[in-house]
Amino acid sequence: MSQVPTPQQAPTTPPGGAPAGAPAGVHAVEVTDLAVHFRVRRGLGSVHTVRAVDGVSFTVGRGETLGIAGESGSGKSTIARALVQIHRPTAGSMRVGGREAVGLRGSALRAYRRRMQMVYQDPYDSLDPRMNVLRTIGEGLSVRGVARAEHRRQAAELLERVRLPETLLTRYPGQLSGGQRQRVSIARALAVQPEVIVCDEAVAALDVSIRAQILNLLKDIQQDSGISYLFISHDLSTLRFLADRVAIMYLGRIVEHGTATTVFAEPQHPYTQALIAAVPEVRTARVGSRPMLAGEPPDPASPPSGCAFHPRCPRATDVCRTTAPALRRKASGSLAACHHAADAPGGTA
Repeated sequence: MSQVPTPQQAPTTPPGGAPAGAPAGVHAVEVTDLAVHFRVRRGLGSVHTVRAVDGVSFTVGRGETLGIAGESGSGKSTIARALVQIHRPTAGSMRVGGREAVGLRGSALRAYRRRMQMVYQDPYDSLDPRMNVLRTIGEGLSVRGVARAEHRRQAAELLERVRLPETLLTRYPGQLSGGQRQRVSIARALAVQPEVIVCDEAVAALDVSIRAQILNLLKDIQQDSGISYLFISHDLSTLRFLADRVAIMYLGRIVEHGTATTVFAEPQHPYTQALIAAVPEVRTARVGSRPMLAGEPPDPASPPSGCAFHPRCPRATDVCRTTAPALRRKASGSLAACHHAADAPGGTA
């Protein structure tokens, strides 16, 4: 079980940011032992189980941003899709505002999706090219029960909130730039007044300058409304800027978790160290001094024994090849699943 503890100091929620009816102190999101497994057929009828997410636990506080990072295939996007119920969990619990979300159907599921919205990587694919901006945002307003006569006024207010002019209401996605399309996607998500927005590589397809504008916009929205973000990204520099806490995933599990400050300053897991080493240093245009990540991730349908990272790890020993490490508190204060990172006194999960 990859258990992530509650942060010691939860962010303060601005007025109006707390979910209606939620008990005081309840996390915006609480995921416990989440598993998402897929059955895949290979060769001549051979069926394998891919453990895309395998026993992951974490919380997201109100008004907080949790960043999840890892290579392609680590399971981070599967978590995002499970949270918005695109993928159904195989096992585990997902609570939003203290209410269980696993197993919801019909009207209960529709009500849940009002509380948990998603912004995707490619805004062109996620926006209907046949619908103008007013209709796109109006869909969310209708879900919230806003009368059609109010759509234009409220859609214009949402565009202003994401720093776009009202004149774009009649435009179609094909008439907008990538940055404008992503702002419209954010406005559409905000239209239902969600408690949590899941951002799945939401700035990865944008130019660097536009990316910075969108990240600053997300931070401003959070400060104004107290909304929570689960931000999925392979780009650690983005998470260093945006996230309060960071969880690093490898082959379906969390291998390190802590405050963004601590994880980036004192990474405990060799995988985290290698990911950080791969980030270019702005002043020198060189990568960091830690060992670079070698090799490719293993087949998720046939994971290695022991620590899943041991075939690529420069510190691997016999215990790594035979025994899966538990996620434990380390001397830095973060949690890490590594036999060779020094535990804190009494270091437990």
